[in-house]
Amino acid sequence: MKIRTAEEKDVPRLNQLLSEVLEIHAKIRPDIFIPGTVKYSDEELKEMLQDEKIRIYAAVNENDVLMGYAFCLIKDTYGSANMVPHKKIFIDDLCVDSSVRGMHVGEQLFDYVKQQAAILGCYEVSLAVWEGNDAARGFYEHIGMKPKETIMEYILPEEDQKK
Repeated sequence: MKIRTAEEKDVPRLNQLLSEVLEIHAKIRPDIFIPGTVKYSDEELKEMLQDEKIRIYAAVNENDVLMGYAFCLIKDTYGSANMVPHKKIFIDDLCVDSSVRGMHVGEQLFDYVKQQAAILGCYEVSLAVWEGNDAARGFYEHIGMKPKETIMEYILPEEDQKK
């Protein structure tokens, strides 16, 4: 296995894996996610590959077929009056093909992201995980991540929602 920056040729496979993630989320939160949809169009993915604030790392097999990815956003708190200035990598999306889960692809992707964060001078690597996605949460805890903050929600009764 090799980890490299995603390329335009990876776009169809990226969308296949993004669909796997979306289906997991749609089962957990059908009130928010629409099954059978895509998060990004092929054109949006191609644009993201050119954006200097976005890094998409691809784990590929010996035939250069994408087995997993990490979509990373480079963020910083510079200019915020109430926070110590620091840069971070936020993993917006991480997925390993279900056929190769348990083969340490995700761990190697995360190690690669940590290496890139160090090269970029980051303070941290962070991500968000949906409640109910226990497999993902367990994986993130296994690789050493710890909760930083919790986002709470209150869903308004239907009669109070403006449509």
